[in-house]
This record gives sequence, structure tokens and C-alpha cells, in this order.
Amino acid sequence: MTSQRIFITGGASGLGKAIALRYARAGWRVAIGDVHEARGKETLAELKALGVQALSVHCDVTREGDLRAAAERLNEEWGGVDVVVNNAGVAQAGGIDEVPISDWQWVVDINLMGVVRGCHVFTPLFKRQGHGHFVNVASMAGLLDMPMMGAYNATKAAVVSLSETLQNELADSKIGVTLVCPSFFKTNLADSLRTSNPAMHAVMGKLLNRSKITAEDIADQIFQAVKTREFYVLPHLEGRQAWLAKRLLPRRIYSELIRNQARRMSGFGTAKA
Repeated sequence: MTSQRIFITGGASGLGKAIALRYARAGWRVAIGDVHEARGKETLAELKALGVQALSVHCDVTREGDLRAAAERLNEEWGGVDVVVNNAGVAQAGGIDEVPISDWQWVVDINLMGVVRGCHVFTPLFKRQGHGHFVNVASMAGLLDMPMMGAYNATKAAVVSLSETLQNELADSKIGVTLVCPSFFKTNLADSLRTSNPAMHAVMGKLLNRSKITAEDIADQIFQAVKTREFYVLPHLEGRQAWLAKRLLPRRIYSELIRNQARRMSGFGTAKA
């Protein structure tokens, strides 16, 4: 059995839980951090049932102290950590003139600064060990630009840029980086959705539930990418096609395609309260 160790923020549910279970099935020691302690206890029981060492810690990624406490505990109890997955995230939807600045601050503090804090806190530990690997969960929203998702898109684009930067910055320290950019898939992201438009909840739920790709599928792709030290994990074919179109087509043509796609998504981008 391997002695490798992984820590996952937002690890008590959704994609984070799927990642935790995938690594547990491979024999890794798995630590999850989450603000939902009841969910954490349930997931911890599932992990231990697989016969691996597991920990669940309270971790609010808006609090640097929580991440430092997790790092210290992992160092004390397991002698360090090999992979850190910055997965915790929330959703926001609405027009630029509708979304309050407080919602912008909320989504930036979790989606962007939560990843920044995770990388900032664990990089010194990785450097002392002489190895480590970050998995930063962004979204195809960070590579594309769907309307009515400005705050969410901006934070995920920032995670893309941060991850690309760290891949270059940390390579000489033997620290790897994997960037995960899924499109819509079955998860509980809609539970965190803040929007000034009630119709967005129904649209978001429809988009999440219609995907044939599951959290377990994405978790397996992440597992394989970390093993081979691949940078990009882009699970959805349509997402990869859209990103290719953005890079190759003139902006005018690509932008028209995106607006048409938004209209087809059951009014997503044109829905009114």
C-alpha cells in the first residue's frame, strides 16, 4: 500500500469527495477540509471504510489560519503531504449591473483567494520536502466567457493564470501543478449559487444535471493527470472544442457563437426574473 498523502479543500461533497474516494481506493492517506462538519464526518466514515488512514478538518478557505492549521496537522501526523487539491468554490450569476459588489467580494475571496491561500500556505512545506503537487480546480468558465457569469468567470480565469504562473515558478522546486477546467457536471455547485435572477437557479440545475460526465469521471482524470504530471485536465469535449474556437477564430465570430450558445441554454444569459 502506498504511503502517499493528499489534502482536498471542499472535500466533503461533490467533486472534492469524488477525488477523496478515488485516492482512497488507490491506497492513499486522505485528508479533507470543509466548512460543513456534518458532511465531513460522513465522508470520513466512507474513507475509513475503504481501509485507509483519513482525516477530516474544519477548513474555511477564506481563513488563512484554517489552512495553516491543516498544514501543521498533516506535517505532525503524516510527516507532510504530497498533493494539495484547491477545490472549494462557489457560484455567482447575474449581469454586471445586477450583481452587488458584496457578491463580487464573496466569490473572489473563495474562488480565487482560497486557491491563493492554499498555494501560499503549502508551497513552503512542499519546498522543505523537495516535492509536491498542486491541483487547482478552475472551470471552463475561466477559459471561455459566457455572459451573465462575470464574477464567476473572472475568478476562474484568475485561477487559470495563477496556475500557469506557478507551473513555471515552481518547476525548479520539483513542485507540479495540474489545472482542472470542467464544464457543467452533476455536483452541488448550484447549492452555493447567488444570483439576483431567480430563473438562474432552474437553468443552472438543468445544465448541471444533463451532463453525462460525472464527478467520479473527473476525479479519475485528475488522478491520472497527477500521476503523469499533466497540466491541463479538460474533461468535456464541447469545452475543449469551444476553447479551440476561441483561440483560432476571429473574436467577432467566436463572440457570436458564444452568444448563440447562451441563448440555446434555455435562456441562460437572457432569462428574466
